[in-house]
Amino acid sequence: QVQLIESGGGLVQAGGSLRLSCAASGRTFSTYLVTWFRQNPGKEREFVSAISWSGGVTQYADSVKGRCTISRDNAKNTVYLQLNSLKPEDTAVYYCAAKETRFFGRPDLGRYDYWGQGTQVTVSS
Repeated sequence: QVQLIESGGGLVQAGGSLRLSCAASGRTFSTYLVTWFRQNPGKEREFVSAISWSGGVTQYADSVKGRCTISRDNAKNTVYLQLNSLKPEDTAVYYCAAKETRFFGRPDLGRYDYWGQGTQVTVSS
């Protein structure tokens, strides 16, 4: 079993930055594909970014490309999502999800084995 805990969310003004963390416990994280999603009440979950097990492959949604950087430190069992130039439309609950695979494929699709509880990001205009 893997437990995922997100942190780093908060209230920030438009143009500001936040760094979200997804910390894993229970098993080594180094063989897991990790993906960030976000969701607002009443709306569908939206893919944000993903990183391969090694960190060598990353993917970003068009909505955050150029403003967002995903990274991981497998020694710390943690994946990070740096969000810059935040916009009010970035407001959402951000979730990290993980599955044990070395295949990157389409991280925006498919089933994930583990999910965190989410961290709220609120961007004021």
